[in-house]
Formats: sequence, structure tokens, C-alpha cells
Amino acid sequence: MTMVYYTLGNSGLKVSRLALGAMTFGTEWGWGADKAAARALFDAYVDAGGNFFDTADAYTGGTSETWLGEFVAEKGLRDRAVISTKFSMNLEGPDPNTGGNGRKNIVRALDASLKRLGTDYVDLYILHCWDRLTPPEEVMRTLDDLVRVGKVRHVGLSDVPAWYASRAQAVAEFRGYEPVSTLQLEYSLVERNIEHEFVPFGTRHGAGIMVWSPLGSGLLSGKYRAGDTHRARGRLETVRGTTNPGFLKFNERNWAIVAELEKVASELGKSMAQVALNWVTTQPGVASTIIGATRVEQLYDNLGALDFEIPVDLRAKLDKVSRPATPFPYSFFGSEIQGGITGGATVGSKPAGYHPEVLVEGTYAGVN
Repeated sequence: MTMVYYTLGNSGLKVSRLALGAMTFGTEWGWGADKAAARALFDAYVDAGGNFFDTADAYTGGTSETWLGEFVAEKGLRDRAVISTKFSMNLEGPDPNTGGNGRKNIVRALDASLKRLGTDYVDLYILHCWDRLTPPEEVMRTLDDLVRVGKVRHVGLSDVPAWYASRAQAVAEFRGYEPVSTLQLEYSLVERNIEHEFVPFGTRHGAGIMVWSPLGSGLLSGKYRAGDTHRARGRLETVRGTTNPGFLKFNERNWAIVAELEKVASELGKSMAQVALNWVTTQPGVASTIIGATRVEQLYDNLGALDFEIPVDLRAKLDKVSRPATPFPYSFFGSEIQGGITGGATVGSKPAGYHPEVLVEGTYAGVN
């Protein structure tokens, strides 16, 4: 395979289109990879040309960060590696200030992550989850301070409401803070709701999407089928009974998506995981897709996901079976309403290059 790199949002940071997720580094959660297997995954990804590594302080009780830092150091890759980690989760027990997104915890959490990673800076520092309390002004000022002192290079948000992300980016723009370069969000054939607000926000305001759970927590990997009485011992079986919405994937709608995905994959002669990864990584607004594995064979299969194109007709089948419901207010913006707004006149989209945004050899593209 040929590794391709995209800039992350409007930043100059160049990252692999497929990022290696280190959430599987460690077995503390009942699934994952032991240290030898994790090192093999890391080595295979690096050998394939990958440079983007995603972890978090909460992953496997800190083991994920520790092992990732060791692997990077062993190969002398710190200058080449783009390391992303996250904060928000409380790892210290019943102390309200060792979790959440307030300034006190952000600074504390970063220092702890740097120690585990064995580095003096992270390339990308991401708010892991909205705490429903801390205003975006405090978050963005704190992150900007960490950028200014050199402990962080770029910043991002994960699992926040769209209005919160928009407010955070506006605050950064108008106060001259480091802007949000990425939105790390769940996205897959079985979870497409970010298309309503986050994709338009990201493409318009400079935040490239980092996809997590592109295989629907393994549902789209090919190991699960509707009606199976002896399902593979995958993550979804391990966490059966959880209330975490990210793992609640067994339902009739999703089984229909799995069935269509299997047909498309068979027609293309590709694995179901490869087709699912190809679909999501080539969607609008996506900068990089996080792939996680516990075996090198899985990783090799995932790394081949961008070596082909899904034909238009087959992509349309996947789009149709997985299309999410259109909620209000987007259901209100259809052709009848638009006709009422324009008085029945046809209003076309602006052509490519309409805005003079790209400077080419002293002239602006789109301007004669």
C-alpha cells in the first residue's frame, strides 16, 4: 500500500489518512493486545509509512500511553511521530478536580500524560468528552496557554455538541487562540449522525474530522451476523450489557447494513472491514480514520482499505441502507421551503474556485 497524508484541518500538520489507535494497547479491559502484540502492531504500522498515533490518558489505565511512548523511543521516532492524546476522564477516584475540562485538570492531565509518554510535548491534545460544565472560553484559553509554552502543538475536541465546538472555534478566532484543528467523532456506516452538523462545521471552519469506531466497534468487521448463536468473542460480546451508547450496535437497522456491506464486499473481492473503512475515510470532511487492532493480520487488512475505489453504484447501495433519519430542523429545509424562500427561482451552487483562497505563483486561483 502507499500511505497518503492529509493536513489536519487548516493546520500545517501532515497526518496519515489511517491513524493507529492505541486503545487496544493493554489487556486491562478484558480485550486488547499484550505488550508483544502491541509492539508488533506499532512496528507494522510504522513500516507501512504511518505517522499518526492516537491514545488517551484513560486508555487501559495509562498503559496505552506508556507503551506507545516506549515504542516511539525505541525506534527514535519522536520527531517523525504525530502523537495525539486526550484528557477529561477522572482516573484518580472521587476528586472532582482530577477529571473534567477545567483548567486545573487540563494542566494536571497533560503533565501526567507527558510523563507516561516520555516526551516533553504532544502534537495534538484533545478534549475527550464534554463535561457539561466548563465553558469553551476556559478550555480554549487553557489549551492556547499550553501551546504557547511548547507542551502542545495543536488542539482538538472530541464528543462535544456541535454548538459547543462552534463556540470554541469562534472564541479561538476572535481572541487569537490556537484554533481547533480536529474533531474526533464516531462515524461509520452504522453511525452517520455527524453529517447533519459536524461535517459542515468542520469543512467550513477548518477542523478535519478524525473518525473513531469506523467499524462500529467491530460490527462491520465481518465477525458478526444477524441470528448467530455463537458469535465471535469480539469487543461487542465482551461488553454486552453495557450502557455505553458506543457499544449498543445489535439492532435490526444495523443488521441490514451488515448484510448489504457483505454483498458489496463480495462483489469487490475485498473484506467487509476494508470496504467499511474505505467508505468512511473517503467521506467529505474526513482527515484521518483511526484503526485499532489486536492482531497484525487485522492491521494489514485495514491498511489495504484505501488501495481501491468503491464504484458509484455500490457506494449508492451502502449510502441508501445506512442513511440516517433527517431530524428537525434539517427536515424543514427541503425543496418546498427553499422554493418559498427564493420565490421559485433556481439558485445554483457557486463553482469551484469562486473564492480566491489559494495563492498560486503570485495569482489567486479562480481570479483571472
